[in-house]
Amino acid sequence: MSFWITGGNQMKQPNMALDLLREARVRFTQEEIARFVGRDSKTIRRWEKGTCSCPVMAVPALKELLKVDDLAGGKSAPTNFRFIDLFAGIGGIRMGFEAHGGKCVFTSEWNDFAKKTYLENFPGNHPFVGDIVPYPTDEVPDHDILLAGFPCQPFSIAGVSKKNALGRPHGFECTTQGTLFFDVARIIAHKRPQAFLLENVKNLFSHDRGNTFRVIMRTLEDELGYQVLYKIIDGRHFTPQHRERIIIIGFREKRDFSWDQLELPTGEQKLANVLHKTDGSEPLIESDGDRYYDHKNNCVQPKFTLTPKLWKYLQGYAEKHRAAGNGFGFGLVTGDSVTRTLSARYYKDGSEILLAQGKGKRPRRLTPRECARLMGFPDSFRIPVSNTQAYRQFGNSVVMPVIRAVAGVMVPYIKAQPKEQ
Repeated sequence: MSFWITGGNQMKQPNMALDLLREARVRFTQEEIARFVGRDSKTIRRWEKGTCSCPVMAVPALKELLKVDDLAGGKSAPTNFRFIDLFAGIGGIRMGFEAHGGKCVFTSEWNDFAKKTYLENFPGNHPFVGDIVPYPTDEVPDHDILLAGFPCQPFSIAGVSKKNALGRPHGFECTTQGTLFFDVARIIAHKRPQAFLLENVKNLFSHDRGNTFRVIMRTLEDELGYQVLYKIIDGRHFTPQHRERIIIIGFREKRDFSWDQLELPTGEQKLANVLHKTDGSEPLIESDGDRYYDHKNNCVQPKFTLTPKLWKYLQGYAEKHRAAGNGFGFGLVTGDSVTRTLSARYYKDGSEILLAQGKGKRPRRLTPRECARLMGFPDSFRIPVSNTQAYRQFGNSVVMPVIRAVAGVMVPYIKAQPKEQ
């Protein structure tokens, strides 16, 4: 099947083509898109990475593809399993499972700003609750898969360091966040879903000399009786960001699942692929307008360039720690770089990822739209909150294509419940 035809506005269509391709990649694999538009997967990969332009002729085909629920011979399918989305953030985990035919039937997220972004992008009519702790388990809908990106601050390196400095407990001793895992466990115990996926920082594995992770595994395997498998995955396989996260999955019945089935991309990722294009090809995203990028002058808005005062401070801070033999300091990157991990504190000074703008020029922060791309979100994803909140949200999010890839190998093992009449 091929919808490869020509025509359209020569000035605007190439930008539209790339935007449509990114939107299609949320739901379909490169191979599926290639079959549909009559090209090979290597060509789709080059378009997506920006090594060659996504052409005008792709626009009609991609528009048709986005109307399709199922591809003959492909993996995408109409809704065939139900899931709940706990500690949902802005929906990155949800998006990964929706790409493989899932339907979200329940969401929990306590942060009002994250909820605003989530509902802007997923305006469904299913139950949406704030704090999951007091919520009656009986009222959680039946589901095939439980998804939960339970709070990572009690276990992250930065979170532990901060709590230690303040003399506060961390891990499971942190009563406000650390024990939220047990709310996930109580829902699994009561609803007995076919499977679950939990996501957290890599440090969860080693926190408290491994005791925290042993408690989690003992709860899931011994007390709940699930087959549990875990893997640490670096997001740099999918986007130009070094971001290691632990993925824990479980099946109610024993399956012959193996992490060897997960194929991680091996191509080189470069920051240039997510940066605003200053050659006139940057797409005009209606929901963004000129908030991040000045389309008239083809440049990033100047407010994202560090002030002289902040740049001087960061340079002095880095020099002070270098003299003391420490490794602290800012991370200066170029278009050829893979960045450090984007954190929720990025809004403060942007120090972990500062983009060089040329000799003698001050660097700049990434814009929220560039952060969205760095986390694997398509340009169709709307950002309705302030820059500060957007930075926090993307810094706390998952690299969405990682979840989409894991869902792709996990979903075939799910026995779907009967469809709703």
